[in-house]
Amino acid sequence: MVKPYKKIIIALCFILGVLALPGASEVDLSIRFYDKRIYYISGASMEPILVQVTIANNGPVPYHFKLAEDRIFSVDFEVKTLTNRPVESTNLLVRKRTQSVQVFFRDVSVESGESFSFVEDVRHYVDLDQAGSFVVQVKMYPDLMRNIAGGALPLESNRLSLHLRPPSLPGPGGVPLAMDVETNAILVRENLPPDQVVEYTLRARQKNQWEKFFLYLDPEAMLRRDPRRERQWLGASEEVRRRMIDQYRLELESAVVDGDIATIPLEFRIERTTYNAEEGTVIVLETFRFRDIIEKKRYTYDLRRRDDIWTIVGYTVQNLGTE
Repeated sequence: MVKPYKKIIIALCFILGVLALPGASEVDLSIRFYDKRIYYISGASMEPILVQVTIANNGPVPYHFKLAEDRIFSVDFEVKTLTNRPVESTNLLVRKRTQSVQVFFRDVSVESGESFSFVEDVRHYVDLDQAGSFVVQVKMYPDLMRNIAGGALPLESNRLSLHLRPPSLPGPGGVPLAMDVETNAILVRENLPPDQVVEYTLRARQKNQWEKFFLYLDPEAMLRRDPRRERQWLGASEEVRRRMIDQYRLELESAVVDGDIATIPLEFRIERTTYNAEEGTVIVLETFRFRDIIEKKRYTYDLRRRDDIWTIVGYTVQNLGTE
């Protein structure tokens, strides 16, 4: 006969064992587009489709999992058409997963009430070479994909709707015309004065509207401010120059280069505008929030007029301290 206190001990051990099981701590896997925009099949290899993956621990105990340095061994993107036909994986993904290589990983612990996020490019996982509508879902393997048999069950995320458009329309000089995410209308440069150009650009950044942000930004002039890129530009063909501009845009969005101009201002005020027939300068006082700190900076934007359109070709920043 089992004594009462032994029954209590057995019951407590059972409960603790259940709580320690992977997934029993009410872990939620969710995904969202990192920078929602209009996506095209043309130029897909250069323009990523970034998705933020978040693991949230809503349970009472810490949640532990392994995260591979090459995350294709930790997560998988399942992309299907509206007729439920799966989109094929990229050749590079298949080769990596079928090769016999050592998978490096780190142990991650998410405390109760906290979350852990990272960003992945859908194009690294599946071949999106056809226009249309798709459904995107992520599966995450807490013990890596190579330990599926004896590991914890994968977590499954919510589903996202992804729309891919045919190649974008060619604009002047062969540069593709951008489209407004909100209205689906083609964005057209207008004959705005320099101060309104800067205001338009800053408000677009505040709303995270990259198409509008780049509308009055001259990427060629911006990248050529760097002496190393300037030398590359002068010796490059037209095709290489176009790739350099595409790469610059991506690096700017990722804050790899010119992070100051890509930082989202909390507030801004245009202090002074001066210009002649060809060149202009706009000085703006901008305020930024970094956690509990308010930081102020004075930006001087340089603009140039070409074909009656003002564009931003450079800038400098003066730090004014914090509040």
